[in-house]
Parts: sequence; structure tokens; C-alpha cells
Amino acid sequence: MVWYGFGYRGFGQLGEGEDPSVRLPEPVTIPGTRVESKDITKAIPSWSYTAFLTGDGSILLSGFIKAFPGQYLHSHGLGCLDVLTSEKYLMVLFKDRVECWGTNSLGPEDALPEALWKMDLPNGHKAAFPLVDNGYILPQPPFFRELPPKVQALKLSLGNEHAVLLTSDHTVLTWGAGRHGQLGHGDVEDVLEPRVVEALHGLLMREVAAGGWHTACIGDGGDIYCWGWNESGQLGLPSKTLAQERGNVEETVNEDEDAEAGQFITIQSFPALIDLPQECEALKISCGSRHTASVTRSGELYTWGWGRYGQLGHGDTNTLDQPKCLEYFSKNQLCAKDVTCKYWNTYVLCD
Repeated sequence: MVWYGFGYRGFGQLGEGEDPSVRLPEPVTIPGTRVESKDITKAIPSWSYTAFLTGDGSILLSGFIKAFPGQYLHSHGLGCLDVLTSEKYLMVLFKDRVECWGTNSLGPEDALPEALWKMDLPNGHKAAFPLVDNGYILPQPPFFRELPPKVQALKLSLGNEHAVLLTSDHTVLTWGAGRHGQLGHGDVEDVLEPRVVEALHGLLMREVAAGGWHTACIGDGGDIYCWGWNESGQLGLPSKTLAQERGNVEETVNEDEDAEAGQFITIQSFPALIDLPQECEALKISCGSRHTASVTRSGELYTWGWGRYGQLGHGDTNTLDQPKCLEYFSKNQLCAKDVTCKYWNTYVLCD
């Protein structure tokens, strides 16, 4: 298995280069270390750096570290199981605890500094990080929040201002800021506590993902549902901004505005079914700030949304409001297994 990355590399998070964008997938490399892409088990990007985990529990950080771009930090054999990143904090999961470090305290030394915050976990902890017993971890203060006792959480994804959770009975709950419709409750109101997305009632979901201001999930049959902000086509729905950039939309007079509004979607406050090519069954999904990527059961990768820094991986910087299959992997006889998006980057695990 090999991790490939593409998108923004202005801080060196995707290796060195004069061009701030990587438009085609490249195998992940960590200069100055003996670690190869096949050794990496997980990629967890923040905006200015990316954290990589290896099979021996090591952490590798690549990008803007301790006020300098293009830095690489390799902390060996710490027994790390997972990581949650933000610009100010690095949250690390161990077998029996979660610890937090300030990113400005990280240096080139092999060992991590003393933790700013720590939370012990009970023996046998098995929740999918950032879930922990009775709640979940945040990459900013207060670092931990409880979930209502009645919520039996299976998976959780954190966006910029909202969260989406999959329960053990495959129901979707959302909460947080709702001003872009990213909660899927049919309005743009904020919600303080987890609330069921009623529009998905009766549908079993198996994957959830939160982007900057949009949300996506995959149903039991491999169907994709998206909702929230569609300014750059990240929902896979017609975007007026994109149409204007292409010159397909002219300035309209008042009597035409209502008709035009029906053609384009800026905010989708209910889940919308997104079309992939016939017989494509989605298996994994992830969201960046304004783009989305999905792996199919047959090993293809589809991307759509904002592409300014090559984060869609099609060899250009075009923005798309329809899912498009990456030709790079099929041409190189690679099968996509997993995908992770965050901000302006995409990482894909291939076999």
C-alpha cells in the first residue's frame, strides 16, 4: 500500500517545489528520513502541515513547523495510534490516553515535548478516534466534549464549524454552525446538541464526512448524499459561481432571476443524492474545505469541487461541480483504497 498526495504545498507539506500546487498524485515522501510511502499507515492534514503515522507508532510532520516552512519532524516509536490536527494543536491517541501538544512547541528533536493536556482512557478503548468513551476529542480547547448518553456513536467527522456523527444503528446526527446549510436540517440555524438528520430517515448510512462548510455521507447501497455550501460545486450540484467563470451565465435582469435561481444551488440545506456513473458504488468519502473525494468499491477515485491548487488531482487547477474520475490511478494500474481530504489537500491510499 502506498499513499499519494496532491493539492497545496506552499508550506512544504507535499515536498519541495517552486509551484505551490501539486496537480497530479505523487507518492508521499519525507525528505531526511528513511521512511518510505509504503511505511505510512495514515495521513492527517492540517492547513500548513500534514501528520503521518507509520506502522511502528511513529509520527512524522511535514510542512510549517515551529514558525518555519518546509520542516520535517520524525518522532520514532512512540506507540501512536491516531492523530487529530489543527494549526495550533496536535492531538495524539495512545493505547491508554490522549495527549495534546502546541504546534509551536514542536522542534526537530526526536522526542515530543511535555503534553499541554492529557486525558486517560479506560482499558479496552475501541472507539474510532476522535471518538472516546462518553464523548469526543477536539483539536482546540476545551479538547473534550461529552455526548448525550443515549447517543451510541460509531464514527465522527469534524468540519470547520460543525460535526457529523454516525450512530451504531447507522443514523446520521449533526450539530454546530448551520449558516451554510451544512447540518442538513432544512434551515441555516445553529444546533447545539446532536440532532438526527430527518431527511435521511429510513436510510442506513455507513460513512460520514464533514468539510469546511459542507457534509457528505454514503448509504448502505453505495449512494452519496451531500448538503451544505455549494459555492465551488463541492456538493456535486450546479454552481452559479463556476458557470459564471466558464462564461455560461450572463448578468440577468430581475424577471429572470427566479428562473436562474432554480438552475444553480449555493446552499443545499437538505441532503441531495449525487450521481456517480452508473453501477459505481461509493465505499469511502472525505471532504476538504471546498472539495470532495470518494473511493468506489471498484477502486476508482472521484473528485469534485474547488481545484485552485490541484487538490482534485486531474492535472489542472479547474473547479468541477460534477464528480470526475481520476485517470492517473487507472492508467498506472493502481487501485484506490482510502482517501483523506482536509483544507486544500487530498491523500489517497493505493494498492
